[in-house]
Amino acid sequence: MNKKEVNKGKTMSNILLCVSGGIAAYKAIDLASRLSQGGHTVKTILSANAQRFVSQLSFAAITAQSTHSDMFADPDPIAHIHLADWADLVVIAPATANIMAKAAYGIADDLISTTLLAHTKPKLWVPAMNVNMYNNPATQTNLKTLRDRGDFVLEPVSGHLACGYSGKGKYPPNEEVVAAVNCYLHYGRDLEGIRVLVTAGATEEPIDAMRKITNNSSGKMGLSLCRALALRGAKVSLVHGSMKYPVPYYLYEVVSAPTVQEMHSEVTQRQKDQDWIIKCAAVSDYRPAQAFEGKLKKSSEVLNLELEPTQDILAYLSEHKPKGQKLIGFAAQSDELIPNAKKKLQKKNLDMICANYLSTSGKADTAITVIKAKDQENPVQLDGPKELVAHKIIDQIKEL
Repeated sequence: MNKKEVNKGKTMSNILLCVSGGIAAYKAIDLASRLSQGGHTVKTILSANAQRFVSQLSFAAITAQSTHSDMFADPDPIAHIHLADWADLVVIAPATANIMAKAAYGIADDLISTTLLAHTKPKLWVPAMNVNMYNNPATQTNLKTLRDRGDFVLEPVSGHLACGYSGKGKYPPNEEVVAAVNCYLHYGRDLEGIRVLVTAGATEEPIDAMRKITNNSSGKMGLSLCRALALRGAKVSLVHGSMKYPVPYYLYEVVSAPTVQEMHSEVTQRQKDQDWIIKCAAVSDYRPAQAFEGKLKKSSEVLNLELEPTQDILAYLSEHKPKGQKLIGFAAQSDELIPNAKKKLQKKNLDMICANYLSTSGKADTAITVIKAKDQENPVQLDGPKELVAHKIIDQIKEL
């Protein structure tokens, strides 16, 4: 796709937002606002049924751009051609079963379906409907047809639906839709078929039933990597400890592993199936030699807590790495960042290491130094929001 401008890692483009007639249509107003605030130029087409829920005026006011609906009432006699040519990306949100069926079979009987037929680039579909409608073989066949043609599909969320049912079919959070838009514009699906295991978050080693040894990791960097990998087409398995942020709902597999021992077990049993392993979790180096039963009572006596080393997950992965697998580690340091990172890179026989100072832990922005095993004398500095840095890290991995 043609990129108009790149500003802070976001591709500023022409977005044509097509709103079809589902109850989630009202959420498209917020989506239009977010995309506009992100720097994109957004024009809107509303289906006749969408206008039963929302009005053109709302979108026109928010985007400061033209809105369209009736093909034969539009001032432009060939609006479907001009809009299709203008758009870098067409986003159909919400996408009903009806509009997806029309697109799959090439039906062009209104402005949205005619414009979709005239648009020659990949489109982003955001389905939202009743769970039975979504799971219906006809809908799934139509989705497969659209995917096979190169279109992108951001799957719906599982949860309570407006119709009263519970299941898969809920419109996703708009922050996820915006992330998908920016990702597809800039990268497409360049990691399609790649299998990646990511560890994230902080491990927790129990002292007693109430207390534990842990650290300040929020899990944000690991989650940003998972989101970027999945949106770019990778099959992502996440093994995580304690985290302060929600997990992207569209990952292939999510496994909770609070302790180092549990994380070691979950990671090692999945190792042979991965093309990449990104070890981003903040893992405890020590654990209590023996956890107390119940709650340890306070007393005036000095308490000596004996600690023992935990398993070295990264060392195990290195020793058992299958041929062709890429192994990436992280190193948080308080001083001598590059020398310490190089030592870990060499000791653990990693393909690449991402090093950062402890001061960036838990923050929205980060500064990471990437060192590759085959080019240790030329570290690469990556700075910015963690969502952006995640993509830059992935680009570095692709070069290995």
